Amino acid sequence: MRGNGFGTGMGVVWVFWLLLLAGIVLVVVVVVRMIGGGVRSDGRDRAGRGSAGGSGAVDVLNERYARGEITTEEYRERLAVLRGDG
Repeated sequence: MRGNGFGTGMGVVWVFWLLLLAGIVLVVVVVVRMIGGGVRSDGRDRAGRGSAGGSGAVDVLNERYARGEITTEEYRERLAVLRGDG
């Protein structure tokens, strides 16, 4: 006799519920990344900017220069620093 009926079958039930929960979390993460933009497989976001490193800083610098917020000299100096030239 197995006692009160909660033998080895309960272990299988716990594994099932844990796998189900992990699957739900995975689906939610995928959906949020798809809706929110996330990062494409080439490492760039939907706006075309890099997700890591200095490329985002270069993009901001380019935008500031295009808007006329900084001079050509400031642009070149800051670009050299970001690229590691100065």
